Amino acid sequence: MRTVLAAASTALLLAACGQGAGPSQDAPRPEDASGSTDTSTQPTGDAPPLSTPASPPTATDTTSAEGEQGSTADWRQVVSAADAANLSRLDQAWRMARAEADDKGFADEVTALGPLVDPNAGQVGRLQPAPGTYRCRTIKMGTKSEVGLAFNPYGYFRCTIELTPGGDLILTKITGSQRTRGLLYPDTDRRLVFVGAQAWGMDETGFPRYGQMPERDQVGAFERIGPNRWRLVIPWPRVESKLEILELVR
Repeated sequence: MRTVLAAASTALLLAACGQGAGPSQDAPRPEDASGSTDTSTQPTGDAPPLSTPASPPTATDTTSAEGEQGSTADWRQVVSAADAANLSRLDQAWRMARAEADDKGFADEVTALGPLVDPNAGQVGRLQPAPGTYRCRTIKMGTKSEVGLAFNPYGYFRCTIELTPGGDLILTKITGSQRTRGLLYPDTDRRLVFVGAQAWGMDETGFPRYGQMPERDQVGAFERIGPNRWRLVIPWPRVESKLEILELVR
């Protein structure tokens, strides 16, 4: 695995790599188990969206040697100014989301998650997961406009990590009705930056590219929090919460 990780890291650095807005009328309902095909777990989450888009997103091509995001390894050249600003306010999202969850009676449930909800749990090194399949689950904290639950944990679905011929390291949540796909860009010795977008509902067979459908865009910090455990933290996501965490475990 050490060899695979080193190759993934080198390819990512040398080759091409690939929020407070409110929900749109196409915003999805919270996740439920109806969309999951992972029968080895018992997830809760992923209900159909309120409505489906007029033009479903097309499937993403991951085979191009030029990469998915314009032959750049710098996420700052890809994301919008608004998303860059949201990522710079990650600490604020952590504080506000945790405080709201605690104030609304979820303190014990949040604390029980341990390092997963510790803002300082990110570890140095081995940031790139090896290509393959992972168990993953979503945790949402805080609310938008005081609507919804201040703490909402979901069961496990399936995610994949892919290293393309072009050198892109891609994270995809492949089951559930709120699925996401995007690139992991190098950033610091403690994190990568995820730039991607969501597919909603079970009728969509592909994923929009970042920027194609702005209401679907996701930008967040990707960190290693254990020997075989990572998390993607999205501050100020487009819908439902102040902070969204996607945990990946082997």
